[in-house]
Amino acid sequence: MSKLYTKLGESAWTKVDKINSEIFTLTYGEVVNSLIQDYETSEEVNAQLDEMGYSIGIRMIDEFLAISEVEQCKSFRDTGEILAKVACKMYLGVDAVCKYWTEDDSAFTLELKTNPFVDFVELPQKYKDLWYCNIICGIIRGSLDTLQISVDVKYQKCVLRGHNTNEIRVTLKSSNKENSSKKN
Repeated sequence: MSKLYTKLGESAWTKVDKINSEIFTLTYGEVVNSLIQDYETSEEVNAQLDEMGYSIGIRMIDEFLAISEVEQCKSFRDTGEILAKVACKMYLGVDAVCKYWTEDDSAFTLELKTNPFVDFVELPQKYKDLWYCNIICGIIRGSLDTLQISVDVKYQKCVLRGHNTNEIRVTLKSSNKENSSKKN
């Protein structure tokens, strides 16, 4: 299945409009900078980025389903693989993998091999608690919530915090399989 999802991701990548990555990175950086100016703590900025992402995610899912041509997900594991192989490729142009699945397949870590959000970015020490790319967590949460798959999504590692990779933990809270399978 993984090879099929990789092919679907490559196909979807060719179908979406693209913007210059440098413009994207600088624009996103300005959004984060504005939030830093408006809110007192990194935790508040993290929450705002998550909420912004959630709003984006609930709108993006329709486009994703129309363009990607993915089949109905049979399990949360399928959902994770589609997120990694198709959605990350389609919207970010990056390769991602799911790893560290729990025994019951209710949680996994999404590892982004690269992350265009962090190009040209350095975080000052005073923002050590900021999850700069937390908007991605909100996008995942919003998209899956629209499909009636309730998840908890948290950044675990980020290259801006000195880690050698970007990792996001996705944990299934609840799923209405009957409704989500109709939409997925």
